[in-house]
Amino acid sequence: MQTPQLRLEESGETFTLTADVTTVGRGRSVDIALDDPSVSRLHAELVRRGEHVYVSDLGLSTNGTRVNGRPVGRRLLEDGDVLSFGACRTRVEGLSADLADDTVELRRISAPDLTRREREVLTALCRPALQQDAFVAPATARDIADELVVTEAAVKQHLLRLYVKFRIPEGVNRRARLANEVISAGVIRPLPPDVEKSIRRAG
Repeated sequence: MQTPQLRLEESGETFTLTADVTTVGRGRSVDIALDDPSVSRLHAELVRRGEHVYVSDLGLSTNGTRVNGRPVGRRLLEDGDVLSFGACRTRVEGLSADLADDTVELRRISAPDLTRREREVLTALCRPALQQDAFVAPATARDIADELVVTEAAVKQHLLRLYVKFRIPEGVNRRARLANEVISAGVIRPLPPDVEKSIRRAG
């Protein structure tokens, strides 16, 4: 098995990911130091679990972490993924190319048990992102409340429980990080086109 590594696109410098947890940031005490003002002192972690590697944005950065251009909170990585910390672009190399099926199964196993109402809240939350190719902001608590015909306060209580279930830390863009985690884990999937059209007509 190859050793996974992170390669800086600008300089070509590479960092091997041999530790269970590799920290990334602009500070002095991190494992991978990136000299870029858009990178936070402690920006993200790269976590290795056997043959798998995932990135976890620590929610401390203003400019966030992206995989292939899309903001992420936590995301399992595949070989060739472009991983951006702020404006600093890197590429993941050395991951096995045949892990796709394992990746889906790993995400499925890690997804928590959900109530019917929690699943409805997540579906409404993620609908804007699933309807368009480009990343868009997830639905607001008010949007979800209007769709499910419940109070905004009830939606916020459900979201608080979902943050705990999916281990989304407090910080900026918490709803976006939850939506990304839910979609990445395969908990919420795009609806068939005919069903989506019916929903849009009803809206």
